[in-house]
Amino acid sequence: MRRRQKTLAPLDPRNGLPASPEPPASGFLTIGGTTYVDPAGSYPLDHRIDGSATLIINDTDHPVTIVTERHRDHPATAPPPPADHPSSLVLAPGERIETRRGDSVRIG
Repeated sequence: MRRRQKTLAPLDPRNGLPASPEPPASGFLTIGGTTYVDPAGSYPLDHRIDGSATLIINDTDHPVTIVTERHRDHPATAPPPPADHPSSLVLAPGERIETRRGDSVRIG
């Protein structure tokens, strides 16, 4: 039986289509219990039911942005604010954080 192997790619949060081709980061991005290899684009940040913090580990060669708040006047499908927005956290390569807030994690 033939099997088709395809790497899952992140979706663009604005339109749900595959993210624009950006160079992927080399290394690993861990969000909670999920580890992504050579990540690119944005990934959802799921909150735990028990309210405990979610661990995010940036073992890539790119900084990652944790978008912690969307603009109130835009729907949930609006693009996240830029990395320099005061509600965003930026993790340098090799950093880790535990957070209870956030909407998504974006590479770059």
